[in-house]
Amino acid sequence: MKIESTLPNMFIVLTAISLVSGAALAFTYGRTKPVLEELNRRKKVQAVAEVVEGFTNVPTDDAYILGDFPGLELYPAFDGGTDVGTAVRSFSPNGYGGPVEIMIGFDADGVITGVSVLSHTETPGLGAKMTEPGFLSQFMGFDPGRATLAVTKDGGDIDALTAATISSRAFCEAAQRAWSAVQAGGGR
Repeated sequence: MKIESTLPNMFIVLTAISLVSGAALAFTYGRTKPVLEELNRRKKVQAVAEVVEGFTNVPTDDAYILGDFPGLELYPAFDGGTDVGTAVRSFSPNGYGGPVEIMIGFDADGVITGVSVLSHTETPGLGAKMTEPGFLSQFMGFDPGRATLAVTKDGGDIDALTAATISSRAFCEAAQRAWSAVQAGGGR
């Protein structure tokens, strides 16, 4: 049996198809949402563990933000009741290819204990080298309270990536923003 091709019939058929598709999408979303949330939680816990060591709490459960630093998340790390540091998810919108997002760890004295790049859209072979150990190792043990967290071209103590000064500046800006947030709010 063929349905006559009229405007009301087309409307009914397209409405039925839309309802079935919408219901299938809602069902799939409902089933996968908890799995995706758990994967994101684990990814954050892993990123914190890469930049801060020696904690016994779950820093992502104690995460907080500071009103003066929108977009940053701070993850305080404790061993028992002792503050061992803070991890900060920070960013800079000023990368060459777009925003640069990092996770950076500080010990209780504000010295950098680790850093990792969470996301970037920098040029492969140039700014993308910010993910390599040669660049990241400059930050290990760096004390922003005693040295300038900026590239040398801007009077700082960080060597910029060759032919990627803008990307290096963005990375330093994200790190400086994180350090300022830790100084303002610390481990709370």
